[in-house]
Amino acid sequence: MNEGKQILVVEDEIITGMAIQKILKNLGYNVPAIASYAEDAIKKAKENHPDLILMDINLNDEIDGIEVASRIHSFSDVPVIFMTAYSDEKTLERAKITEPYAYIVKPVKDREIHIT
Repeated sequence: MNEGKQILVVEDEIITGMAIQKILKNLGYNVPAIASYAEDAIKKAKENHPDLILMDINLNDEIDGIEVASRIHSFSDVPVIFMTAYSDEKTLERAKITEPYAYIVKPVKDREIHIT
């Protein structure tokens, strides 16, 4: 069922990104890349045409994951699931503009990824 489905992981903490990649692979998904920076995420979305993007909102970059999702949606309708440790109302209101598929609150747990 999941075989062949590609999920792009955008996570600024490489260890967390690798842990998420492992969880997804164990669930049968293909994770073609882990992007840590905004421009890298946009580039990998163009190159890999993922079926889904798991996007950290807080990136160590000039722009955040919400802006990255907005830029990706300018050329693709790929669904985005935001991951965030920050669930303040202002951030969530900004995120809603990009019409995310869902949110996962960090720290991410295996079961939550599986359910989502």
